[in-house]
Amino acid sequence: MTNEIAVRPPHIMLVAGEPSGDALGGELMEALDSETGGNIRISGVGGPNMIGHGLSSIFPMSDTSVMGPREVIPRLPLILRRVRETAAFAIAERPDVLVIIDSPDFTHMVAKRVAKRAPGIRIANYVSPSVWAWRRGRARAMAKYIHRVLALLPFEPDFFRAEAHLDCVYVGHPAIERIPKEGEGARFRALHRIPDDAPVLLVLPGSRTNEVKRLVHLFGETAARMVTENPGLHIVVPTVPHVRHLVEEAVGKWSVPVILVEGEADKRAAFAAATAALAASGTVSLELGLAGVPMVIAYKIDMVAAYVVSRLLKVPSVVVVNLILDRPSVREFLQFDATVPNLAAALSPLLHDTPQRTRALADLQDLRKIMGVGGPRPSLLAARAVLEML
Repeated sequence: MTNEIAVRPPHIMLVAGEPSGDALGGELMEALDSETGGNIRISGVGGPNMIGHGLSSIFPMSDTSVMGPREVIPRLPLILRRVRETAAFAIAERPDVLVIIDSPDFTHMVAKRVAKRAPGIRIANYVSPSVWAWRRGRARAMAKYIHRVLALLPFEPDFFRAEAHLDCVYVGHPAIERIPKEGEGARFRALHRIPDDAPVLLVLPGSRTNEVKRLVHLFGETAARMVTENPGLHIVVPTVPHVRHLVEEAVGKWSVPVILVEGEADKRAAFAAATAALAASGTVSLELGLAGVPMVIAYKIDMVAAYVVSRLLKVPSVVVVNLILDRPSVREFLQFDATVPNLAAALSPLLHDTPQRTRALADLQDLRKIMGVGGPRPSLLAARAVLEML
């Protein structure tokens, strides 16, 4: 640590561009404050969570929190202006460390401008783009303007070192901090009058509109078959506010009763009560795995996108649990393989005391060990990794 830093509070600039990054940023701010005894200055861009932890955001994060071409294109001039303003702020203020958080389309543009105009500023990337899945050459490009990557997945440090000689530290995934607590499952079953010995199947058709539209009917037909084949089975569908209307309308047409729940707390309780799950591909597979819920994953995209992805994909599975375990533990059914018979056949053994279920549960225990469950909180490890850069 330099004499200059020793006589004044370290200045950490955080830049988040969407709600997921804002949540991580808020947790990181809390951990940085704890690790330094409050002797720290934090500036940058964030949303309600980070503002609630004391950040005075340079501009409203909602200016950059857009998804998809239909939202991005009309607001592109504003987004580019916010990139310039954020970079200019960093160059003028000269923080000891600049931490860009997720939202790579926005935050990496900021990092490139800062690295070019103020190369003395150390830059960390919290939540790397999935360059290990495709566009691996981007890792080498990142090494030109990023000094350290704070990795959410345990295989990422080896990848970045081998691919780009880029410093990368595994700090842990935020899902670790959302693992259900003891007793939540029993309370969920009692609330919804589900007997203790009754099997519960979670059905999660996605958190994006297109995912729900493509999967919800397939998942409904699969749920109906599972109930027919497994008397006493209860179906629980967790959802999120921005797609609830789609999910609610669709499950209202299913031929089986459904318990629909919304919100993080209810979802976590449902995970704790679950016997098995049928889910869309995505982060939810890791959340289910850490909660110890055996699962089957399915996904469908349009044919053109599927062709492009098949040409670019550099990993053997789209299920992150399989990538972490380095073996095909979770069954996945993509595109034309995602059919009711296939999904039902894969799910059935997971609902009963079978060798397949026993093996799946053992694999998920391995996942928890590899991910560092029970150790320091990911936000605390992230704070320490940032402070090490001073």
